[in-house]
Amino acid sequence: MPSDGTRELLTCGGGMVGAGLLAALLLETLLGGFTRTGAHTNSGWFALIVALMCLPFGGLLLALGVAKWLRNRSLAHHN
Repeated sequence: MPSDGTRELLTCGGGMVGAGLLAALLLETLLGGFTRTGAHTNSGWFALIVALMCLPFGGLLLALGVAKWLRNRSLAHHN
């Protein structure tokens, strides 16, 4: 069966979510945290931007990959 991109979606989505979670964790622990008005340091702002970019987009890629994986599994079960 040729590749339909499911593995790539899962890998890239998981990697992006992981990078976003790591950026958020670093922001909270090592880079000064953030308040309602934003981050406290320049590197904190960078981590906040990375987290806010990676988490939603990576979550969508991961959700699409999981949906494709479930569909492929369902189609394989019916055949």
